[in-house]
Amino acid sequence: MSVEIAASIARTLLQIKAVKLRPHQPFTWASGWQSPIYCDNRLLLSYPAARNQVKNAFAELSQQFQPFQVVAGVATAGIAHGALLADALDLPFVYVRSKAKGHGRQNLIEGELRGNERVLVIEDLISTGGSSLTAVEALENYGCTIAGVMAIFSYGFDVAKTRFEEAEIPLVTLSNYDQLLQEAAEINYIKSEDISLLKEWRNAPSEWGR
Repeated sequence: MSVEIAASIARTLLQIKAVKLRPHQPFTWASGWQSPIYCDNRLLLSYPAARNQVKNAFAELSQQFQPFQVVAGVATAGIAHGALLADALDLPFVYVRSKAKGHGRQNLIEGELRGNERVLVIEDLISTGGSSLTAVEALENYGCTIAGVMAIFSYGFDVAKTRFEEAEIPLVTLSNYDQLLQEAAEINYIKSEDISLLKEWRNAPSEWGR
């Protein structure tokens, strides 16, 4: 990961409010977890400069995964960013559904694949890593080889790190939670005394706030 890119992306996410930090008024996730952070990278698509910043960062950092012949987005939030990257690299694009369609051809993978390509997978956010690795499994079952997974942001949970290591799938994110906290403190988005509280959440997210 490029520290310069990570810092720049983190600051952009804060500026456009794609990421919100509320250590004293936590959000409640669908899982029931109390969380001081909420991340919605879909907002990037509404800001051309931010959208291009992410696309260009993906294009630069994707070179470490070469060669690959196809870019695959993870539905749904990874589709747009994957398509933008594929266009920038002039490569074919497909996307992977969370489950097969219940009608028509019942596709799990949308787009044209022969099944022998080397594929770079694009995700918007890494939480536990489950959705990304489900997409990876679907592509591998189709016969493809995975060059790696790239995402815009990661919370840095140990469970995600362990899952990717066990699956032997390289993971690169444009930015991450630690860099976000650093940038948030520098622009006075959060108070310096709140950083330890925010770090406590990342170390034990299921127990935090109880």
